[in-house]
Order: sequence, then C-alpha cells, then structure tokens
Amino acid sequence: MVSRFNRKSEQWRVWVANASFKSMKSSFIVQNWRRLLKSLFPILVLISFITVLLVDSFTPAVAQLPRQEIRGVWMTNNDFDTLKNREKVQDAVSQLRRLNFNTIYPVVWNSGYVMYPSAIAQRAGIQPFVYKGSDGHDILADLINQAHRKGLLVIPWFEFGFMAPPTSELALNYPDWFTQKRDGSQTSISAAGEVMWLNPFHPQVQQFITNLVLETVTQYDADGIQFDDHMSLPHEFGYDQYTVSLYTKETKNPPPTNSQDAAWVKWRADKITAFMVQLNQAVKQRKPQAIFSVSPNYYDFAYKFHLQDWLSWMRQNIVDELIVQVYRPDLQSFVANISRQEIQEAQQIIPTGIGIMTGLRNNPVPMQKIKSQVRAAQERGLGVTFFYYESLWNDALEPLNERQAGFQSLFPSSALRAKVE
Repeated sequence: MVSRFNRKSEQWRVWVANASFKSMKSSFIVQNWRRLLKSLFPILVLISFITVLLVDSFTPAVAQLPRQEIRGVWMTNNDFDTLKNREKVQDAVSQLRRLNFNTIYPVVWNSGYVMYPSAIAQRAGIQPFVYKGSDGHDILADLINQAHRKGLLVIPWFEFGFMAPPTSELALNYPDWFTQKRDGSQTSISAAGEVMWLNPFHPQVQQFITNLVLETVTQYDADGIQFDDHMSLPHEFGYDQYTVSLYTKETKNPPPTNSQDAAWVKWRADKITAFMVQLNQAVKQRKPQAIFSVSPNYYDFAYKFHLQDWLSWMRQNIVDELIVQVYRPDLQSFVANISRQEIQEAQQIIPTGIGIMTGLRNNPVPMQKIKSQVRAAQERGLGVTFFYYESLWNDALEPLNERQAGFQSLFPSSALRAKVE
C-alpha cells in the first residue's frame, strides 16, 4: 500500500515537473517569438512596400495612372462670352475643378486669326484687331492664371491648323500660300463653312505656323499646345504649282490624276509628318516639358482622307498626348471606334483619351448619352475631353444642377495632372 502510494507520489511529482517545464518552455518560446517578430518588423514592412511597388509595376499599361487620366474640355469661339469675362472664367474654372476636371483646351487659332495679342500676326498684316477681354485684358493669360490657381492644366488649341476662310486677311494677303485641287478650285466645305487650305509643304507656310506656335508656348505659361484634325490636308488638294513642281522634281513624274493614289497620298502624308517632327523639335527646344497634344479623327479616315499619318507621329515619339475625336450618335458605333487597335497601341505609351460631343448650339446631347459614352471609355482605361464648354451645362436639355450632378457622378474623385514646369 505504502509502496503503491510512493509510486503514485513519484509519478505526481514527475507530472508536475514536466508540466512546469512545458509551461516554462512555452513561455520561453512565446517570448522569443515576440523578440524575433519585433526585430523583423522593419524588414517585413520593407518587403511589403517592395511587393506593392512590384505589383503596381506589372499593372497593364492600358490602365492609366490617375495623374495621367485626361478629363478635359475644349473652349471654342462659341465660349467667347465666357472667356472675355474674368468673373465668368473664375466661375467656369471653379466649377470644372469642383467636378474633378483637370485640363482645359482653349482655342488660340481660328478662322485665320489668333485669340491673343500677336506680334507675328501684326507683322504679317493678317489681323487688324486684337481679341481682348471685357476690361481690355489678355484673355489667354487670364484663363491660364485662374486655371493654374485651381490646379488645372491649360493646353492652347490650334484649332484651324492649315485651314482658313477665303474672306480672311490671311487668304487675301497671301494667295500663294494656299493650295488647290486638280481642277484649280481652292475651297472645300467643312463644319466651319467654306474654307481654303494653306499649303503644308510650302516653307513660308511652315515658318509662319511655327512662329505662331512658338509665340504661344513662350509668351504664355501654357502647359503645351494641341493640334487637331485640321493639321492636315484633304486628299483632293496638292495640285498647286509649288507642290506639283516639288513632287515632279523628287519622283521624276507628275502627280497622279487620282488624288487617292497610294504613292501620292503617302508622299504628301510623309511631308506633313516631316513638318510635324520639326515643329515638335522647335517647341521642345523652347519648352522641353511642353505637352505636344494631338486630337485627330480615327486613323483610317485621318490618313486616307486628310493625309494625317498621326500613327507615324506617335511612333516617332513626337506625340505626348492623344485625344481621338469620336463624335457618334449611337453607342455601338462609338464603342467600335474607341476599341480600334491604334488607340490600344497609343495607351501603351502615352495618356490617351476620347473626344466626346456634349452638344452644339442647335443640337443638345442628353446627359444619359454622354454618361454611357464616358463610361464606355473609362471601362477601356481611356480619358475623355468634351466638345465644348458651353454645352456641358449652359446649353443643355437638363437643368443646371442635374447636368452638373451627372458629371460629378462620372468623376467622383480628383485626378489632377502634374503641371508643366
């Protein structure tokens, strides 16, 4: 009996000892783990940070970084009542900033005239007047100043490119600068009415355009310069004496009678491309960080019908930003055009957006249609720019508050872009 008790007592002491040891061992291990985790914590944080960076770096290129997303609006001659009034400009800029826009494209070249005091235009004798604000101020300088205060970029828009009305001083004073069709006629019908076309191959025309562009980017604190579908030439043109002589000299043949002959189209498109390369270099020499923006039509149309090979411009690295104009009434056609291969290619290398129609004076666009097109663009990682300011909400079908709420829903958070220095 005693012996059995002693054995049980011994077993009890062993069990207690083992339990105590295990408890001490467990406590020791926990304490050591705590010390280890504490010492490794900075390393773990660093590993997590590097992992996030690596994951971000592998994000598909088509998903643009928020700071690159284009949320813009063109300000046209139709917006002049706003542009010439400081208070209206202040209100416009404040509203655009509140609704999370980030870029304004104000017109500076339209109908053969510039929208600012220009020594170049005065010396050329093409502008007997100066566009001024309601209190005599510089319209472009005021807009840039107010927009920059709110953190918005301003990229002046060279709207008419090589195009000018036949009644302009430019057309009347420099007839030799303009090209013609094979039948000798010099005008075509555009959205702006009857227009003539400056000869983009003529050195004096190239110098004149270059001088105006450089004047704009150096005289003002602009963030860049934009050229649209009119920095081109309709395929019917190019049969003027200067161009015929140049083509004949270089090819040993006269221009084809067919204005859409592939070789003839390419020769003229290549000449425009060469000029755009030179123009880009001139701009970058004056302002290296200036955004060289292009807003053409979709590529097939631009190249075949307007000799505008903007895909080559992009591949030659002279385009910093692309906004393709896709003004389509139905969503199916709109989606088909924004899904084109050349747009996907552009997204790989530069900020890319779609030009969306928000209305014309006599043709307002419903907010629901605007929303569906913007969302289709956003789903494909594309930015947007609207044509034009007054039609955003001042010349619209819906009430002001409802219209602005619609844009607020499209851009619920801020996406400011880095200002050009």
